[in-house]
Amino acid sequence: MAHRQLEGRGVTDRARFSAVVREMAADPAVIEAVVEAARGDSPEVASLPIAENRRHIAVMVAAGLAAFDDSTGPGVEDFAAAARLGTDRAAQGIPLTELLRGVHAGRSRAIAIAVERSRAAGVPSGVLLDVLLEFERYAGALERHVVSGYHTAELQLARTVRDVRSQVLRRLLLGQEPEVSPDELGRVHLDPRRSFYCLRSDVTDPVQAQTLERRFADVGGVFGLVEGKLAGLMPRRPGKKLVTADELVVVAPAAPLREIPALYETCGHALSAANASDRRGLHQLQDLAVETALATQPALAAILTRDLLGSLDPADAFHRQLAQTAKAYLDADRRLDRTAAALHLHPNTVRYRLSRLTALTGWSLDAPSESVLHTLRDWWALQNWLSTLQRGEM
Repeated sequence: MAHRQLEGRGVTDRARFSAVVREMAADPAVIEAVVEAARGDSPEVASLPIAENRRHIAVMVAAGLAAFDDSTGPGVEDFAAAARLGTDRAAQGIPLTELLRGVHAGRSRAIAIAVERSRAAGVPSGVLLDVLLEFERYAGALERHVVSGYHTAELQLARTVRDVRSQVLRRLLLGQEPEVSPDELGRVHLDPRRSFYCLRSDVTDPVQAQTLERRFADVGGVFGLVEGKLAGLMPRRPGKKLVTADELVVVAPAAPLREIPALYETCGHALSAANASDRRGLHQLQDLAVETALATQPALAAILTRDLLGSLDPADAFHRQLAQTAKAYLDADRRLDRTAAALHLHPNTVRYRLSRLTALTGWSLDAPSESVLHTLRDWWALQNWLSTLQRGEM
């Protein structure tokens, strides 16, 4: 420590210096001067009650001045006080940069007072220089403990906040009891008087979920893993550019919180329907209304599929081509040119496949009197046949 560097310079000079710093540690005026410096250099620190500043700075000044005094020197408790300062400021929401500005300003003021009083007491400049060099090393360690305490608290607070947000979100989306109180809504920044967009995704990986959540940061809201997948409530509709081509997200129209559980459940059906159609990206719930409604009737879909497509063999590659072409034909509003372009085929090939489907099933997609309901029936049968095939259930 510093006293080893001072051997041979005379015990009197060192003793004189130690007396100065012990007197400073017990002087309330020193504490007030350091508090004033810290508050003056950091508006965020100054926003705290002065008693709160004084409480920490009194301990920090005593610990810092102990580093000057070879009779005691800094101990574990001194560094613990620094860590507690970082922990408390993180909990109070003081930015780390502002905290360190206050720490640096307070340290500089304490050193200036120590130098001024030591010179007045006749302590030689050489002694002061050696001790101050040693103190700078100690001050660096002190600062590292402040930062460590701050980051540790940040992580703990983040986990606590995320847990609270996730619990509130689950209860809102799933309609769980007890009912979420206004105070709980306030803690997660949800205004019960507003309407919110309900979001469901197929993202299950926690890291990918956090990445997607960060993209929604400007939209605002509350997000979390609900039933294993990222879900959320947002005050504004998200843009399609926020979702990548590898992700699938369904968003319901804005609604009051009391309607959210029903919309969340419907979004789940829509998500399944979109997955069955190999859709990706962001989709509005209302744009998936037909697929979603049909997906909730699997037994009826099976009956219709057997009735219309029962003569097709799922194991036959050509039969699978016929069904895929027919569905693409309906998706293209029964336009041969659009169907051919979508499948990268010649229009005559499309025409041939449709005629073969009619020959095999007795079912024509070109009946001129077909209504919208008949078109929807045909599309549903083809979609279910292909989806069931994809799932390996045939």
